[in-house]
Amino acid sequence: MKALTWQSRGKISCETVLDPKIEHGRDVIIKVTACAICGSDLHLMGGFMPTMECGDVLGHETMGEVIEVGRDNQKLKVGDRIVVPFTICCGECRQCKWGNWSCCERTNPNGKLQAETYGYPLAGLFGFSHITGGFAGGQAEYLRVPYADVGPIVVPEGLTDEQVLFLSDIFPTAYQAAEHCDIGPEDTVAIWGCGPVGVLAVKCCLMLGAKRVIAIDSVPERLALAHEAGAETIDMSKENVQDTLMEMTHGLGPDSVIEAVGMESHGADTMLQKVTSAIMEHTVSLERPYALNQAILACRPGGNVSMPGVFAGPVGPVALGILMNKGLTLKTGQTHMVRYMKPLMERIQNGDIDPSFIISHRSTNLEDGPALYDLFRDKKDNCTKVVFKPHG
Repeated sequence: MKALTWQSRGKISCETVLDPKIEHGRDVIIKVTACAICGSDLHLMGGFMPTMECGDVLGHETMGEVIEVGRDNQKLKVGDRIVVPFTICCGECRQCKWGNWSCCERTNPNGKLQAETYGYPLAGLFGFSHITGGFAGGQAEYLRVPYADVGPIVVPEGLTDEQVLFLSDIFPTAYQAAEHCDIGPEDTVAIWGCGPVGVLAVKCCLMLGAKRVIAIDSVPERLALAHEAGAETIDMSKENVQDTLMEMTHGLGPDSVIEAVGMESHGADTMLQKVTSAIMEHTVSLERPYALNQAILACRPGGNVSMPGVFAGPVGPVALGILMNKGLTLKTGQTHMVRYMKPLMERIQNGDIDPSFIISHRSTNLEDGPALYDLFRDKKDNCTKVVFKPHG
């Protein structure tokens, strides 16, 4: 089959790889009908995630049709259309029973390796390096789904692939980020990053009752998409973010902030920050917390800092003193997908939201993948989200 693979830092290639096979009784194999490039994939492309190996199949936003079912899987049958969450969960360990699905203790076969860095094993992830299990990803024609009787959900009749595809990651991720803000009816939420998660977080904050949402970015088409989603916007390339937020909120500041950028953030307001930024943007050993630090500074005392943006290892200086002295609450983590997928599917069915509005580029040929990765990374041609339909 064809698949998009990681070759080396900055290089993605479409290759012919072995078709997946059932390996355990709870597995299924799906024919991938839709998959997408996520902003997190760009971190892999950039070489920021350790333990990537040449030839690893990428992708963790995937759905498709079940074509083979393991003997122990009683939940799914051949012909089911399913959305596959990016996390792999056993459903039986203490973390799964607590509802902490992304902290599953059993699904990462390289859990001992991960524990050397994080102290404990966490859930296996599709297409996201060997420290998270080395599972082949879903930017491919076919995908093996382990523990498929736990995470994946069946798509009801009447919904298109594009409507439900983002239940695999970014829609629940955005919703969890908004939920972490503990939003009240008079609250203002500021969001750093108007990529797909940030824009969907705008929608989610408004669905949860926020009075105002202010979105911050420097890319015009992303700011336009956030505005379309219902946000007021700040162009950080033209305005001082802190000063503008204080002006917009009459000196009160946002009640909660969401950092939807992650480890490759850049840009700073002060001269010292700009010098530090220039150094760190050429250093792969330290991830860059500029958006996080801006968010911590901007949040009003006693507010919430929600951090869905992905970090993997050592991070440059974080404003912990400001976080502590202002009494801020920091909430973060990989998304507990099983908690959110079904209720958000119902939101789509009810017409509350159609997440497909963020799609800008589509392809039916995975061989277009390397060029579309470059386009998405470089923010060219108004590229905000790429979706593949590998079988047309």
